[in-house]
Amino acid sequence: MDQARTLNLLGALALSIMDTVNAGVASQAGYGGETAAALVTLGADPGLSINALRQILNLSHPGTVRLIDRLATANLVERRAGVDGRTLALFLTEVGQQRRQAILKARREQLQLAVNTLTEDERQQLTGLLEKMLTAMTTSELRNFEICRLCEEEVCPADRCPVEQKYRQLQSL
Repeated sequence: MDQARTLNLLGALALSIMDTVNAGVASQAGYGGETAAALVTLGADPGLSINALRQILNLSHPGTVRLIDRLATANLVERRAGVDGRTLALFLTEVGQQRRQAILKARREQLQLAVNTLTEDERQQLTGLLEKMLTAMTTSELRNFEICRLCEEEVCPADRCPVEQKYRQLQSL
């Protein structure tokens, strides 16, 4: 098998999927960039600090503050006192929760386009391969959060998530 061609095909598929997913979720998020990932992440991990969110989204601190300012102005996110009294904890509002669900629905619809042509057996094979590949890509706690920043955690709970399972394994070493 020609490994260079396989890698090229994987890259083309990954880019195509990300283009369609990004377009679909941006239309639901109301803003581009990391807005959708911020809303999805805060819905999955309420109470994150700006610094934690900054690291997950790979944004600068000022960029993350501007993002949160926009989301707060749009009544999607609210700031509350953090656990130590010095930091702020970020939470989605009810409107933010609804927007998060719309983003995840749009993401799922775009991803469905990529797998529609597969048979059930092929989908099961693909699931196993994806689990194996995601496990290999998980190298740290931050990488865990980065990989899953747009994940629909309701359908891939921690006890079944290959990324979370690999992260837990890394913690026990």
